[in-house]
Parts: sequence; C-alpha cells; structure tokens
Amino acid sequence: MPAINQKWVKVKVFKILVISVITVIMLETTVSALGINNRSVVLGNANPNFTTSYTFKFTIVNTETIGSLSLNFCANDPIQGDPCDIPGGLDLSNATLTNQQGITDFTLFVESPTALILNRTPSLINSNTTLSFTLNNVVNPNAIGQFFVRLAAYSQQNSIGASIAYGGLAFAINSSVQISSVVPPYITLCTGITISNYNCNSAIGDYIDFGILSASHSSQGQSQILVATNSPTGYVMQVYGTTLSSGNNIINANSTLAPSKPGSQQFGINLRANSNPSVGADPIGPGLGQPIGSYNIPNYFLFNSQDVIAESSNPDNFRLYTVSYLVNVDSSQPPGIYVSTLTYVGSGTF
Repeated sequence: MPAINQKWVKVKVFKILVISVITVIMLETTVSALGINNRSVVLGNANPNFTTSYTFKFTIVNTETIGSLSLNFCANDPIQGDPCDIPGGLDLSNATLTNQQGITDFTLFVESPTALILNRTPSLINSNTTLSFTLNNVVNPNAIGQFFVRLAAYSQQNSIGASIAYGGLAFAINSSVQISSVVPPYITLCTGITISNYNCNSAIGDYIDFGILSASHSSQGQSQILVATNSPTGYVMQVYGTTLSSGNNIINANSTLAPSKPGSQQFGINLRANSNPSVGADPIGPGLGQPIGSYNIPNYFLFNSQDVIAESSNPDNFRLYTVSYLVNVDSSQPPGIYVSTLTYVGSGTF
C-alpha cells in the first residue's frame, strides 16, 4: 500500500452551524408626521462607504394630488425646516430608481449628492395608498451612526410650493457582524461486540469466548466496527495483532485465503456474511465504505497483521462492519487457554 500522510484518531463528531449574516436595518421614525405614515427604509448593506440599495415604503394617508416627492438626507434630525447637516460620504449622484409600487410613474432627478426629487405628472391618488420604491447605487455615509431622511410630498413637480404631506425616517450605518466557524477534520472509529444506531456511545463488549476448541468442528465469533470521516480522501482500516496463542503454543493463522477446514489449524477473519460457518454480516449504514480484497469474500478467511481490511476513497458517513472470526484446530493441538488481542486502526489523509 502506498505511504500516505496519516492521522490516526478516535474522536467525537462535531456538528457546526455556519451562519452568514446580511445586515438589514429597518428603523421606525421617531417623529410625528403629517399625511405620511408607516414609514420605513431598508438598506441592502449598512457598512460605511458601501455602495448599496435603499428601499423606502410608506402610506399616503389622505386623498391627494401628487406631483413630486423630495428626499433630503441629513445627519442631525428628520424635522422639516431645521438646518440640515450633510452626512459625510453620502453620495446619491449615481442613484437609479427601480421597483416602484403604489405609484409607478415617478422619474428620478438628483438635486444634489444628498437630495433627490421624484417627479410625475400630477394626478389624484386615493387615501391610504402605500408606496414603495428602491434607490440603487447609493454610497453610504462614511461614519458609523444614525442618519435621517426628510420626506415630503408636493402637488406640483420639482417640489414647487408648500408640501402637502411630510414625514421623517431614520437609518443606521454600522459595521456588519461577521460570524465564522471551522469544521475540524475527524475520523471516528469504535469497536464492540455490538454497536447500535450507528452510535459509538452504544458500543458494548470487547471479549469473544470461542468456548472449547475441537478438531471435529469449527469455532466462530463476531464483533463490530463503526467508522466515519470527513477526510477528502476517505479512510483505510487496518487490523493489528497476533493469532491465538497459549504460552509457546499457537494456532496457525491463515496467511493465505482459505475456507474453513475443521481438523486443521486455522485462524482468520473476514467482513462479510458467511454460511460456512454461519457467522457475520455484510456492511450496513449510510456510508459507502467496503471491505477490500480477500477480506471481502464470504466463507473465506485470512489474517495478516497490518493488513488493510476496509476502505473508502471519499468522505464517508457512518459505516458499520461486522468482523467474522474463524478458529479451527487439529487433533494434535496442545491443551491450554489460547488468547489473542486484535487492534483496529482507522487512518485518513487531511
């Protein structure tokens, strides 16, 4: 197997919620108004000096002849008739008018970098008509803080004469909140005699008792392995350990692939459902990993320490493998208590 940059880990799985924030400011006006109610302004982006959109929405309370609207942006307050402090950095010079609703025949006239007039052919509109429109290509003020729009309606074009309705709006410029997070690399692997619900916390047991070995029949057992990773190249799973031994006496392992042969010395494993002997199960779970090579053949068994026994070539969801163990002895096998310890290692490249 080619050498790879491996991390051998056994960790809990973390779920990360990544939240992207789009700043939207909607502030109700705090001043009284005559004839214009339910006022709001929504900024597409509220960062200083950012070129963005402003969407206005309001209701004309009374039945009126409307020929124009004026919008004056001020830094100090929204009150008609007060001196207007110009917001530093605000620039409406390249503003465009889109998405008109309620009244849809306004045309835009830029009076100054901080003042606009919306003109139309004067005509009567009904009471409680709700208007909305969007100004694009507006450059925000260059300072963080609260700013104001003085909105007035006129019966004539170009804001000539006295206003027939007016109201104030407020908006805020601020630094947007940025939230970030990291999904850590992980590979999770756990073992047990049983593992339920693809959950390592449910793993139970670490001991298999083959009972009394006999030359007349095979002995078998099984355990389970659960593995998952977000490694871009997936994982490989290896087995480490020795065959069964009692002092200096051993049961020879199947160093080459072979079926069960009662009456001969054999120790081997595979990761499939077998019928001879009846033991094991095929891999299950939402993952796509598979046993590989000789460990993927039902009714044939093999054991060589450090062999790769299963793998996935991509990030993989939980995959539950069942390891089948086969033991056979011949009639000359010395008596004793035979023991082996096997270790399963999952490795991924990150």
